[in-house]
Amino acid sequence: MFYCLTGNLIKKGTNFAVIDCGGVGFYCQTSNSTLYDINGEKTVTLFTHLNVREDALDLFGFSTENELQWFRMLISVNGVGPKAALAILSELPPSKLALAISANDVKLIKSAPGIGPKIAQRIILDLKDKVGGLVADDDSLYEGAKVAATTEMPNTSEAVAALSMLGYSQSEAAVAVSKIDPSLSVEDIIRQALKLLSKQ
Repeated sequence: MFYCLTGNLIKKGTNFAVIDCGGVGFYCQTSNSTLYDINGEKTVTLFTHLNVREDALDLFGFSTENELQWFRMLISVNGVGPKAALAILSELPPSKLALAISANDVKLIKSAPGIGPKIAQRIILDLKDKVGGLVADDDSLYEGAKVAATTEMPNTSEAVAALSMLGYSQSEAAVAVSKIDPSLSVEDIIRQALKLLSKQ
């Protein structure tokens, strides 16, 4: 119904912003990332999603179309409602979420308030194929596709598992391993990945 709203930012608070468009104040629920992006701005544009329920019309707004696209993908997952999707996007911006899904990083996704391991696993299962198919202006989703490929090759997946046991998150390990030649031995991949991780 609404593609986007452009107007004066007249109020914002935890997880919401009010945009004045021609004298009408639209209450948009939103993520911490969007609140950070619009902080200090007078005139803002939010890309919107209208959620229709029997008892309410809820408007959600985001500072980028990419974040809106991720919101819509998250609410398409069975068991993930708009509030859960906002909690995830407030904790993980789209680039980090893409990497977490690509790396099967349940721990990182369930770090969002109210998200348990079962929902995190379902998000990964339902959205993993979609991450590789998305195109973005930045390199985050391309990197996500590379990371996804990394977790599926024998040598590299073994190296990721070993690095995870050393205390690195699944995402950190997968990103580091994705930058290394997969034809190397597991030991060499781990050695080179540790060098990369130590520089971070």
